[in-house]
Amino acid sequence: MRRAEIARKTAETEISVSINLDGTGTYDNATGVGFFDHMLDQLSRHALIDMEVRCSGDLHIDDHHSVEDVGIALGQALTKALGDKRGIRRYGSFHLAMDDALVRAALDLSGRPYLVWDVDFPTQKIGTFDTELVREFFQALSTHGGITLHVTKLAGINSHHIAEAAFKAVARALREAVDPDPRKADAIPSTKGTL
Repeated sequence: MRRAEIARKTAETEISVSINLDGTGTYDNATGVGFFDHMLDQLSRHALIDMEVRCSGDLHIDDHHSVEDVGIALGQALTKALGDKRGIRRYGSFHLAMDDALVRAALDLSGRPYLVWDVDFPTQKIGTFDTELVREFFQALSTHGGITLHVTKLAGINSHHIAEAAFKAVARALREAVDPDPRKADAIPSTKGTL
């Protein structure tokens, strides 16, 4: 019931996204960017959102367009799958520890996109992947998913661990926010009556 499919084609990328918010965290992601696929797998697995992503992008230039545009498409899919957001918890937060890294994520599925990003990386690359693209992904997801999202690195010295902790922390916060609220199953979680 809470499923969505998005197809997006530009001169830079061609993307298809399929999600199921009531899944078990199964994933099949192929963007042509290995580290990014690994991060999308973490997002799916730890949010318990079934996810299939396909992206064909202009990787001969760099990974930027593919990463950003997948964020756009995933945000759009999330918005579509949530519908009027009736019965969801709306808010979620999580502290995620991964070895040296500790990242806090807090979010509100408010319909008001805003990203606060307080995460720095000790290196500019993780393998061939630009670490600045982690923020670009979450900016696109927040904007097109209508999410107020705060991500803060509290500790960390390894760029891979920091990035992975960020994806997992957001995943766990998202899992909490999209979960049905059994005490208010038919209500919009806002005093305004709409989100």
